[in-house]
Amino acid sequence: MGNHTSVTMFLLWGFSSFPELQCLLFTVILLSHVTILLANVSIMVAIKLSHNLHTPMYFFLFALSFSETCTTMVILPRMLVDLLSESKTISLPECATQMFFFFGLAANNCFIMAAMSYDRYTAIHSPLHYHILMTQKVCVQLVMASYVVGFLCSLGVTCTIFNLSFCDSNNIQHFFCDISPLVHLACNYTVHHLLIIFMISAFVLIGSLVLIMTSYIFIVSLVVKMSSAQGRYKAFSTCSSHLTVVSMHYGFACFVYLIPKNSDSFSEDMLMAVTYTVLTPLFNPIVYSLRNKEMQTALRKVYYTALTIILPCLASKKALNI
Repeated sequence: MGNHTSVTMFLLWGFSSFPELQCLLFTVILLSHVTILLANVSIMVAIKLSHNLHTPMYFFLFALSFSETCTTMVILPRMLVDLLSESKTISLPECATQMFFFFGLAANNCFIMAAMSYDRYTAIHSPLHYHILMTQKVCVQLVMASYVVGFLCSLGVTCTIFNLSFCDSNNIQHFFCDISPLVHLACNYTVHHLLIIFMISAFVLIGSLVLIMTSYIFIVSLVVKMSSAQGRYKAFSTCSSHLTVVSMHYGFACFVYLIPKNSDSFSEDMLMAVTYTVLTPLFNPIVYSLRNKEMQTALRKVYYTALTIILPCLASKKALNI
């Protein structure tokens, strides 16, 4: 990897074009990061502690929340440091590591959402055999397969990019090591490299999206045949949260990674990247919570338990200080 490369350090230029907004951006992103962590951890704790949520649907939601939390941890802490730092440098190995974990986790999110759609199809198509078909072993295997395939795809992209020679500028026009800004710095980037990266990206995005859409085509065909209006409403309401999250995730990701780019479009890409690294993980817990009464009840219990533990501790500490 390093044998072909003359550049050993990169500069994450990112938001440096807006020096007057650095403090504002830091505050907004910090608050968003803390909210993402609290929201996703709350969902994971609620699922873990509520026995009525120990079902395949919530197992996959737990896995998605965990994966999205890890995805933001790869990007946002570094972004916050760079917003306050004069030196925004990142070494080549650090850049490659960041890319590998970000795209591995992002691909994993796609495949977990595909598994969630299959789970919904199975629940509606075979309600009597659902717990036989979707055992804990099957659910764990689907999540593990998502991780393995996701990180193998990420490894392919990362190796392709970091076997290029970076001998021009070392300024990455982004706030993290993304594909387009990096390949535009390479001296020997060819159509061959473009095709490899495009095919892997298409496999992850289009491949998982096809699985999701196929599941929902079958779901719709089953739901419209239901005689009960209440049954149809329950089926659609169960799937609506997932479809909302899928629409946001794939809309932004496909725009960034499947549409050809030039150096003039990096600012648009950066705006989209902020959306899917900050806003999408922020909205996902809200979407799943607002449209799910079981989750709302479980979250209220978690917050009530947390308050009953925290408030007495604060009161006793205050009394000791007095």
